[in-house]
Amino acid sequence: MPNPVLTYWKLHKVPILLAVLCTVFYYTFAYHLVRTDFIRLAILYAALFFLCYKLIQFEKWNFRLLLGLGILFRLIFLLAIPNLSQDFYRFIWDGHLVIMGENPYLYLPKEILEKGEIIIPQAQFLVEKMEVLSASNYSNYPPFNQLLFGLSVWFGGQKIAGGLVAMRLLLLGADLGILYFGRKLLKHLNKSPHLIFWYFLNPLVIIELSGNLHFEGMMLFLLLLSLYLLTLNKWLIATLPMALSISIKLIPLMFLPLFFKSLGIKKGLVFNTIVIGIVLITLIPFYDPVFAAHYTKTLSLWFSNFEFNASIFNVVKSLGTQLDLKPWELIKTYGKIMPFIVIAWVGIITFARKNKEPLVLTSSMLLILTVYLLLSATVHPWYIISLVLLCLFTEFRFPLVWSATIILSYSAYANPDYEETMWLLIIEYLTVIGFLVYELFKRQGIKSLIPKN
Repeated sequence: MPNPVLTYWKLHKVPILLAVLCTVFYYTFAYHLVRTDFIRLAILYAALFFLCYKLIQFEKWNFRLLLGLGILFRLIFLLAIPNLSQDFYRFIWDGHLVIMGENPYLYLPKEILEKGEIIIPQAQFLVEKMEVLSASNYSNYPPFNQLLFGLSVWFGGQKIAGGLVAMRLLLLGADLGILYFGRKLLKHLNKSPHLIFWYFLNPLVIIELSGNLHFEGMMLFLLLLSLYLLTLNKWLIATLPMALSISIKLIPLMFLPLFFKSLGIKKGLVFNTIVIGIVLITLIPFYDPVFAAHYTKTLSLWFSNFEFNASIFNVVKSLGTQLDLKPWELIKTYGKIMPFIVIAWVGIITFARKNKEPLVLTSSMLLILTVYLLLSATVHPWYIISLVLLCLFTEFRFPLVWSATIILSYSAYANPDYEETMWLLIIEYLTVIGFLVYELFKRQGIKSLIPKN
């Protein structure tokens, strides 16, 4: 009688060896890498992306193996301190305030530290590690996200290490939910269910969510759950996950106008009203007369003060330099104009496309978010994870290319004062936009954005 282990090894020895390599590379990434070492970072990431491609190519129908590997790669990061982002220190800080019954939108971390009226465990360490930018601004994370921070700190025994483990387990659960409902939605759309592994095994997703603890994964799980319920015509139930998705990250707000076409005017109005109502309910525990002022002040910084890995904005800034315009004035003006361009684009996509079909609806979301990110002055790598997931339910694949090239943006941290390496950004965006243009013309040009009846 043949040995089943030996038989399995003979059938799958190449993917198993690739998986072992991935495990070694992810361990190195998690515990033996600093973000200033860009060459090492880029080589590890490129190797992981190639291995991800080969694993899906060899084993795309082996659900159990790919599921197990996706979980294993995430658990490698379980005890690691995030090495590409310090945002988690602010998550821990806000979580402490939430479980203490304090409002995280009312206080600046540096003020709490100076006054000493609110005692937060390891306060000095957290403020130093979150750096001056975060410590000198009010929290910009939406209400349900704050509750998740509080839950993580509570489950973690109010310890930093415990909070990190709790957050990673939450995000692992969210990714498993994405895998489950993603496969169901792909089958509903008559697409191959194995496509979801381009999200589940994508190195960008594993490193930025499980590694660096960004909550896009939880937002996307709730958004995907809402879309799946909509395909089952359970649109009233779908309002809850949609609202909670918005209350984690505000990005899905841009998609709400699409439902006037998807559900019809009357149902769309009811759907959006309920969604906004639930979002407002999540605000109630944090309501204060100064909340709106503090929140909008911090949020506006992303449009008018910060810049990182921008595409169109860098072109505008370069042209402005030729006209002797001051960069800090240019970004403020650009930040005021950009939201109106995005609103106009959302209107065009809403009324010009037939968004009743799920395939068209998801591609509309993809196109809205793509233009928003191409116009943005700040595009951190984890921002495009939403594109990676959405594209799997469409005919577009340029976000997968972007998920491979966006690692080039981390070159900024290898330079003094975080100066960006412009030629690397040019490579990143020429590759992505070039592939997008190719896909558009492959689908018979720009007119393909507006499907026929």
